[in-house]
Formats: sequence, C-alpha cells, structure tokens
Amino acid sequence: MLWIVLFAGSTAFVLYILFGYPVLLYFLANSFAKPVRREPSSKRVSILIAVHNGEAFVADKLASIFELSYPAGQIEIILACDGCTDATEAIAKRAGGNRVRVIGLPRGGKAVALNQAMEVATGEIFLFTDIRQKFDRDCVRYLLESFADPQVGVVSGRLCILKGSSQAEEDIGLYWRYEFWLRTQLSRLDSYFGATGACYALRRELAVPIPPGTLLDDMYEPLAAFFRGYRLIADERARIFDYPTTLDTEYHRKVRTLAGNYQIIAAYPGLLGSANRLWFHFVSYKFGRLLLPFALLIAAISSFGLPTPWRWIAVGMQFGACALALVDPYLPKGFVLKRLSSIVRTFLVLMIATVHSTGILFGRSPQNLWKQTDVAVPKT
Repeated sequence: MLWIVLFAGSTAFVLYILFGYPVLLYFLANSFAKPVRREPSSKRVSILIAVHNGEAFVADKLASIFELSYPAGQIEIILACDGCTDATEAIAKRAGGNRVRVIGLPRGGKAVALNQAMEVATGEIFLFTDIRQKFDRDCVRYLLESFADPQVGVVSGRLCILKGSSQAEEDIGLYWRYEFWLRTQLSRLDSYFGATGACYALRRELAVPIPPGTLLDDMYEPLAAFFRGYRLIADERARIFDYPTTLDTEYHRKVRTLAGNYQIIAAYPGLLGSANRLWFHFVSYKFGRLLLPFALLIAAISSFGLPTPWRWIAVGMQFGACALALVDPYLPKGFVLKRLSSIVRTFLVLMIATVHSTGILFGRSPQNLWKQTDVAVPKT
C-alpha cells in the first residue's frame, strides 16, 4: 500500500506541475485579469549592459540600440565591462562614439558591474539587457508605455529565439515560448516572479544594490519592487532576439538559473510565506519545479513496488523514455521518432540540471556556475 501511495502522490505532483497548474493559471488569468494602463512615454531611459568579453556581439548590440524608435535624446547607454580581456571596450568606443559610456572594471561579476552602472545612470527608467541579444526597433517604446500605470514597477520584454538548425535547438526555442506564455498569464493575473534577464525595465526609485555573487539579478531587482506592492509584468510586444543554443549550453544555463532560485529564496524568504500575495503561484510554478526531479525519482523507485500488471506498465514507460533519450543523438533529423525523442531528451537533461543546481546548497561557489554561452550565430 505504501508503494501505491508514493507512486500515486509523486505522479500526481508531476502531472500537476507540468500540466495541471498551467491549465489552472490560464483560467484564473482569464477570470481575474488586471488590466494595465499604457500610454506613450518620453521618460529618459538608461540602458545598462554588464559584459565580460563580448567582442563578438557588442557592435550589433549597439547598432540595434541606435535603430530604436524611441527618441535618441532620451536614451543613455552605459556599458559596464566586467574585467574584459578582449576588444569589447575598444569596439564599443569605436562603434558608440559619444553615445555610449564605457566603464572599465576589474573582474567582479555581473552584480558588481550592474551596481556600478546604476550608480552613474541618470535615467528615470533603468533598462537591463545583455550583450548578445538584439532589440526589435519598437521594444523600448513598448516597454515604457506600461509605466503609465502607477502600479507597475517592472516590465519584461519577450525573448524570441531565432530558428535553430537542429531539433534540439528548436525544442529549446519551444520551451522559451512556453515559458513566456506562463509569464504572460501571471502578468495578467498580477505579477511574474522576476523578469526576462535579457530585457527588463525598472523604475529608478525601486532599484536596489545587488549583492555580489547574485546569479539572478533579473529576480533580485524585480522582487524588491514586488514586495513593495508593485506589479511585475511582461509585454509580448516588446521583443528582443537571441541566437539558438545547444542543449549542452542550455544545461549549464539551467544549472545556474535554478541555483539562483535557491539564492533568491534565501534572500526573500517571504516568498514562501504570507508576505507573498501570490504564494500559491510561486509554490506551483517556481518552487514546484525545483522539486520536480525528486518527485520523478520517487515515482520511478516506487513503481517497482506496484502490483502487476501496473508495475510492468510503469517500469516499461520509464525505460522507454530513457531509451528514447539515449538514442536521440543518433537519429537523423526528420526521422519519424526524432520529434518525440528530442523532447524527451531535452526534458530529462533539464531535470538532471535541476538536481545539479542543488550543489549551491552544499557550498558550491556561485561564480563557478557562470559559463561562456556558445550560440549558433548565422553566417552572413
């Protein structure tokens, strides 16, 4: 009986996190949506970029900023170079001229670089972005429209992944579309628990110093505003484009971001208590994902204790899923099973990354979790 209870409970938890909660969230967002007041804005915006060795992307990044439809005179660009040892600074000065303020810093990590950028910024709105992604020309204009609503403290853009050349890259792009859909539903209901790190805007008066070693500035900064009663929303019109990444790259990124979630819970323990007005959603969305691989493990172990024929059905499905994931790298693109095997492999890799991320609870240095992101840059 114990094995049945363990299997049924863990399986129900997995199904709820993966399928039940998204469906429930959709209906709640449609039933209790809070509108956002939007108006054209002319606020001065400081675009803050922390970069370490971004010479391959800095010229294109600045070009996309210069092409924005937002008034150029109301845009301040600050590039905080975090111990760059390549030509990032030189390229930025050459490409940006007097429109870009370049700050050369010793290597201290992203949080330290962003703190330095915030100290010298003069804009009413801080717009945080990374070096690799390129703005859609209307992105900033759309982001700032939502600040006409006094309840809005943070606005995230939509990260759009360019089409990949492999099935795994396409699956990761699909994952990001699904992720943004969840963020949009939470935004309609009230707030998302953080922001899209590649592109988010924050009211200047809500900015707080980021502790050195923080892995997720895009959660730390927005949540400070959230606990002051402001909304954190996503605007699907405000797009920013990124290159596709490999599954290996996504694995390391996932380890870092999930480890960052543990940091965030420690920094904001109120997330798991009554101080969080969206406690149910945080547990169902963020915290539930941290527990997901352990629930899968309990389901896998307890399935061996089920009565027949359910034991062999459950065990057979697990072995079948593992077999699909193992053979996926060897299946040619377009093969009939490739679509399913790639999704299963991607899911299992992300579950392993979730377990790996717990290393931060046992003393692993946050700085060791930063890896250079390898992207598939289309040839021109």
